[in-house]
Amino acid sequence: MAVEAAAQAGEATQAIGRQPCPACGADLEWSASRQALVCPYCGTTASWTPPAPGGSGGIVERDLQAALQDPDSRRGWGSERYEVRCQSCHAITVFDSARVAQRCDFCGSPSIVAHTALGEVITPQGILPFRVSEAQVRERVRRWYASRWFAPSKLRRAALTDTLRGVYLPYWTFDAHASARWRADAGHYYFTSETYRSSTGQLQTRQVRRVRWMPTSGQLTHFFDDALVPGTVGVHGVLLRRIEPFPTRAELVPYSPEYVRGWTVERYQIDLRQAAMLGERQMRDRLYSLCAQRVPGDTHRNLVLDVQYQGRTFKHVLVPVWLVSYTYGRKRYQLVTNGHTGQLAGEHPYSWVKIAVAVMLLALVVAVLIGVFGQ
Repeated sequence: MAVEAAAQAGEATQAIGRQPCPACGADLEWSASRQALVCPYCGTTASWTPPAPGGSGGIVERDLQAALQDPDSRRGWGSERYEVRCQSCHAITVFDSARVAQRCDFCGSPSIVAHTALGEVITPQGILPFRVSEAQVRERVRRWYASRWFAPSKLRRAALTDTLRGVYLPYWTFDAHASARWRADAGHYYFTSETYRSSTGQLQTRQVRRVRWMPTSGQLTHFFDDALVPGTVGVHGVLLRRIEPFPTRAELVPYSPEYVRGWTVERYQIDLRQAAMLGERQMRDRLYSLCAQRVPGDTHRNLVLDVQYQGRTFKHVLVPVWLVSYTYGRKRYQLVTNGHTGQLAGEHPYSWVKIAVAVMLLALVVAVLIGVFGQ
């Protein structure tokens, strides 16, 4: 029933928002390997010219405070698309009008239902196009699995590249001029001599390190440029951090629906207000670290910050990720690749039999070494 609902939603919009191939009439798709709109059937390349990267020519940093106070903004995807929501991992996936969803691209569950958004999403200001091709990623994934020595042999043989999907993930970027006043107790080490009685009853002297605390304060200014906050719930956050950064400063191009033709897009579920709070928390953590470096002496305690932000702006952008998602036993695993830089990170199950054998072999080697050197 859930799949039927999603299929009906796809059929209802199938003829809307298409960009046909001028040669055979099939739907054109963005090609990562050729960096152009290409027909997946006859190989014809469209005449569309992508906008130049570099952050200019259409990518505008929007005032954060104004957007939070007035949610009315430029919205929509620029072409007809429909949404489905996974009832397992809760990711909301946005498809182009010609595609019919069968399974969730993030967890593989068939439990997907047509989803009607409460309000249209904020249009992405920029997009980082796929640059690493599917063939390149498949080879990297195979090598990655082959190097997982403690993974089950069946998993290493399969390599699981049949579930590979290219998806655009939602991200928010934040800029801000930050000014932080800080105060802390600076600790300076010094040493004193101390006499003590050893276990044999003899008097001995040792040096003891002590700390002299002194109040101190200062001020620091810092500019945050494109601080990234993911808006995805479909990809595991720990893995995302391991394949960052996404080069959103120099390589980002103005959003155009041509880039997402033939690709899956995840709709953000961390909205602007939530993302702004997370971004401010990240900025404050960074400022805390920078101010801690300014405290004189050898150590510090009771560091307190008073932070003011000015010129806070944001963008909503889409970034490319190649995703492998599979179930082994009762647990879900993911392997993700940065679709622009090729950086890869993944999860995999462990073979406890292999681990036990390795531990026994190590114990045997240690025992042999002890026996040899003991003689």
